[in-house]
Amino acid sequence: MDFSGALPTFLITLREGTEATLVVGIVLAYLMKANQATLQKWVYLGAAAGLFASSIMGAIAQKLIGGFSGTVYYLTKGIFSVAAIVMLSWMLIWMTQQAKTMRHQVQSNLERKINSEETRKAGWGVFTLIAVAVLREGAETVLFIIGTLSPDQTQSGIAQYAPAIGCFAGIFAAIAIGLTMFKFGVKLNIRVFFQVLGVILLLIVSGLVITSLAAFDLANTIDKVFNPVTQSYEFLDPPRRVIEWFTLGSQVTDTSSILPADKFPGIIFSTLFGYSDKLYANQIVSYCIFISTMGTLYFRSLEGKKLFPSLKSK
Repeated sequence: MDFSGALPTFLITLREGTEATLVVGIVLAYLMKANQATLQKWVYLGAAAGLFASSIMGAIAQKLIGGFSGTVYYLTKGIFSVAAIVMLSWMLIWMTQQAKTMRHQVQSNLERKINSEETRKAGWGVFTLIAVAVLREGAETVLFIIGTLSPDQTQSGIAQYAPAIGCFAGIFAAIAIGLTMFKFGVKLNIRVFFQVLGVILLLIVSGLVITSLAAFDLANTIDKVFNPVTQSYEFLDPPRRVIEWFTLGSQVTDTSSILPADKFPGIIFSTLFGYSDKLYANQIVSYCIFISTMGTLYFRSLEGKKLFPSLKSK
């Protein structure tokens, strides 16, 4: 049985879950310090509301993408992949820039809510702060993993649900990290933790560029048509394209004999980093452009540099 499909979902839910857990932990710790323990129930209610809203969003998205087939399925999968690329790229850069001041910003926002409002209104303010934070992480997670949670019919037994297992394992690991930090006082270098996960996430998101282009190519390809005379489907040779100009270009690599994408260890690289044993020109060019651009932005943000420095006036 192959459980490599659990790796991508584990890593993404670990990162997203850790960020949400950190926000919740910071708020709880601050409320205790500020002698506002009565507001802690609003933290738990906000977290529950955020999780519930994320679950509903995930169920709707899974129903949509799981209920399609053929061209519509690949088109939907491609759209979800592009949305995931945008959201996760933004999250990667934003979180890197905010990591140094996240605790201070959360505490400042919370302090304003407590000091400027009555207790009940402050409770709703805390509730909103937590619910939005958890929902944001949940929405980003849904966009990334939604296309992977359907049972894999090529596997047997529990391995069919490897992505779902990885998802829940990542959530539990994130909760464990939060409890370890805030309950037992263990100091974790969260900056280094996020930097390591950030590099892995950069590679994962870059891999989505390859898989999304492949999905759009399949959606753009019509390889069979229904013959009303014979009441059956007939395969087209060569296949027909809906949009003629959209193509992956000529095939550049073929590593199927050395590292097949459907066998170990190639399947791990495939599920985690978008590896394909057959790559085409446009996929390679797009991948290189994306990872070089995002990599530059990411490492500039790690160094504390402005991503878009203002031009000096002449």
